[in-house]
Amino acid sequence: MTRLSTLVSSICIAYASANRGFASTNSWGIVSSIPRGGDASYSSACEDAKSSIVEKASKEIGDLRTKIIVEGETVENFGEAADAICNSAIQAFASAVPEASDVSSSATYDKKLADLEAALDAPLQVLYLRQLAILREKALETYRSASRVSETSDYESMLQSDSQFTTGAEEATRSGSDWDYSSDRSSLQSIMNDIASTRKKLMDVQMKSSEKQSTAMSFLQQQQQMIQQLQMQLYGQSSPWNVGMAYRIPDTNFNLQGSYQQGRGNLQLSCVPDEYAPMLGGNGFSNGVGPGNLGLSLNVSV
Repeated sequence: MTRLSTLVSSICIAYASANRGFASTNSWGIVSSIPRGGDASYSSACEDAKSSIVEKASKEIGDLRTKIIVEGETVENFGEAADAICNSAIQAFASAVPEASDVSSSATYDKKLADLEAALDAPLQVLYLRQLAILREKALETYRSASRVSETSDYESMLQSDSQFTTGAEEATRSGSDWDYSSDRSSLQSIMNDIASTRKKLMDVQMKSSEKQSTAMSFLQQQQQMIQQLQMQLYGQSSPWNVGMAYRIPDTNFNLQGSYQQGRGNLQLSCVPDEYAPMLGGNGFSNGVGPGNLGLSLNVSV
């Protein structure tokens, strides 16, 4: 009987030690030891550890979201920041969950670890795509400014903007991930090509318009030269003198105008009331011909 009692006591002590509750936690707030109660308890412990780690990492992701989504600014070296969040979470999970003791537990461990990384990678990738959009807009603004204010060609401006976007996109990409910015880069290049094509078409239209105006002016000059040649044939060599004269007969409404232009004279008599006569008096400022009632113009063509 004494041996049987000793054996039972030993079994009870071993069972109590194997199922002892755990009390210590790590820096992520996760229990550092997990009971060996089979696949169900191991999977549940892995899920608890994953949930606690995701909750804590979400606070760090929230700070990045505020910077990118709310403030509309880029985060310098975003890829390194995302890698740091994911790597810290994986290390915390590995330290919180003991190694699997069999094949089934090992599969559970790998699945929960993959779920943890996917849970963190998804919101980080959303921020990554938003940062790429901001980088693309900044590159487009650089292209527009460079092509508008400088004398560089569109091709050189495109290379400069593409290099700016590529540098920022590489810094924002997680190393070893499936994040890719090739589609955003292609979109940027397509937009720049469309802008360059539109600008080229506009310049072509302006050049054609200028050519048409130049052609019209040349045609008018030719017609003017033909008219002058016909006038020379009809009236002989025209005089370079062009003279115009206007005279108002005192105390009358008659205005006498005469002109001599291109070898021909013209005399015109018109009746135009003098609106300022009451203000000037009976004889105006002077009697007879004077500056007040005589106008004279002279033009010499060389």
